[in-house]
Amino acid sequence: MSITLYALDGCPFCEKVHDALEDNGIEYETVWVEALHSKRDEVKRVSGQRGVPVLIDDERGVTMAESEKILEYVDASLA
Repeated sequence: MSITLYALDGCPFCEKVHDALEDNGIEYETVWVEALHSKRDEVKRVSGQRGVPVLIDDERGVTMAESEKILEYVDASLA
C-alpha cells in the first residue's frame, strides 16, 4: 500500500483526513499511534515530529503533517 496515515483515535483532525481519503475512494493503511507525544517514536522517525495526522505517500515520495495541508494534497494529487 503506498498511502499510510498515522493517526490518533478520537483526533478530529485525523478524522477529517480519514473522511477525505474515504470520500475519494483512496486505499490507505492506518497506523494508530499512542496518545502520549513522548510515545510516538515511529511518527517522529518518519516525519521528524510527533504530531498527527501524518500522511505518507510512498509512490510519490511525500511525507506531510498538518491536516489542512494533507487535505489540500488529497484534493490536488490523489482525488
